[in-house]
Amino acid sequence: MASFETKPTGSGKEIALLVGVLLLVAAGTIGTYWVRTQGAEASGDTPRGRVTAPAPTATESDVVHVDVYFDFKSTRLKADTVRLLQEKAARMDRGSTWAVLVQGYADSQGPAEYNKRLAQQRADAVRQFLVELGVPESSVKTVTIGQEGALCDEPSKECQQLNRRVHLEIHKLTRAAAAPVAPALTVGDVLQTSAGRGADRP
Repeated sequence: MASFETKPTGSGKEIALLVGVLLLVAAGTIGTYWVRTQGAEASGDTPRGRVTAPAPTATESDVVHVDVYFDFKSTRLKADTVRLLQEKAARMDRGSTWAVLVQGYADSQGPAEYNKRLAQQRADAVRQFLVELGVPESSVKTVTIGQEGALCDEPSKECQQLNRRVHLEIHKLTRAAAAPVAPALTVGDVLQTSAGRGADRP
């Protein structure tokens, strides 16, 4: 009686080797992806597929400081103040983004609370006039400082006149140019082009 010996079609070593190769490829893909994402976070690069708008910034050359002055106990804009504010508002082109800080001051004559209120009314008068001139209302902020921000402590008329003022900081904000987001290829990605597909066909 003849005996037949059957040979296995694949050995355990070959299967183990194949599984090992597949695991190495998978580990390499995961490792490459992890290294790339960590490198992007460390360098501050924007991850693939996410675009963030750059924050507005102001350079020193884009900041204008202006002082306008008021009469004693007055919140009325003087003629020279009106002309100055008209000039500054005309230079604020509507195609740019602006931020205007209006700071109200007062002299040291009279009660501190009264002077604080007077400083606020002066700042509000300047702010309202700028809005009427076309400056966006959301771009203009007011701060009341009052007599605490006095430039001069002498009781002379000239000194006290310097303290009855509104100071403006006009900032032109510019957006930094956004870097184009280029999609990064990772292991496993397939780059297809119409020319490539046509060339590969028999």
